[in-house]
Amino acid sequence: MESISREDYLRAIYHLMEENKEVRSVEVADYLNISKPSVSEMLKNLDKDGLIGYKRYSKINLTRRGFNIAKNLTARHRIIEAFLKDTLKINPNAIHEEAHRLEHAFSTESIEKIRKMLHNPKTDPHGKPIPRIS
Repeated sequence: MESISREDYLRAIYHLMEENKEVRSVEVADYLNISKPSVSEMLKNLDKDGLIGYKRYSKINLTRRGFNIAKNLTARHRIIEAFLKDTLKINPNAIHEEAHRLEHAFSTESIEKIRKMLHNPKTDPHGKPIPRIS
């Protein structure tokens, strides 16, 4: 299991890649609203642990393992957003932050049961595709 902070970095990189952006440390810092030196330090650790490919001042790539972790987190987040909006009727402007807090807490089994309860949604409330959890 990854730490919440590490998971946030992986999901940020995944999200930026989805937006067809060439992901560099400055984009990650801006996305997470974290200082560039802090981001640089975490990216070095993620690279050392085999979750990303990273060289200073170059593009960041997720490794297969890092990609799978990030994809699964993204799926969790988007399923929770759908649940918050459709089932709990939470204001759409508030669901992103709430889902962010909850994505780390739910088990895969719970997420899959929520997905099934929601009749297997293909997109989240913002129109983003919900990947399959592997």
